[in-house]
Amino acid sequence: MTARIGVITFPGSLDDGDTRRAIRLAGAEPVTLWHRDKELKQVDAVVLPGGFSYGDYLRAGAISRFSPVMETLIDEARGGLPVLGICNGFQVLAETHLLPGAMLRNNHLHFICREQKLRVENAETSWTTDFTAGQEIHIPLKNVDGRYVADERTLDMLEAEGRVVFRYRDLNPNGSLRDIAGITNEAGNVVGLMPHPEHAVDPMVGTGGTDGLGFFTSILKKLVSA
Repeated sequence: MTARIGVITFPGSLDDGDTRRAIRLAGAEPVTLWHRDKELKQVDAVVLPGGFSYGDYLRAGAISRFSPVMETLIDEARGGLPVLGICNGFQVLAETHLLPGAMLRNNHLHFICREQKLRVENAETSWTTDFTAGQEIHIPLKNVDGRYVADERTLDMLEAEGRVVFRYRDLNPNGSLRDIAGITNEAGNVVGLMPHPEHAVDPMVGTGGTDGLGFFTSILKKLVSA
């Protein structure tokens, strides 16, 4: 049976279409989820895509956190549903406290759009099993509120528990503390990262890289083996 992966569309989502395409390329069925609906349509996993939900008013992700669909998603994620937050999706997950820390304006105060080298730190989450720890991958990055911050106690906890999933390599593009590009929750089913794996799934598109496809094949294998 084909795995069904939901993609939430908020007002201001930009990358929901590309995310559905990436899911389809990986061999799963993408399912559109609307922010006003509480129903998750019995999906096996959910992706919160990038964009500028609600125009990033108040703070990036702050209003989306209260969408009806998020009420259901928070409970399901705490119960083990795999969830991936990409860019704005990561910001929303931080606002829900499904992931610790916060996202602030880039330290140089400019929007950045570039290909970014990452190092995989944790290849055991629901979304990273097709990678290996220490592997370096290239994923597009585009954000203005991408600086990950947390207090020292939280940062030390993430390091000690192996919950830093990705780090920026060669260049820290936004001032994120300890070069953190992505993290996971304690259970490993919820992952958030600022770079955009859905833009690196097709050798005929963009820079020609396919390193992002591993996110979607990882969750597919996880769901098939469950």
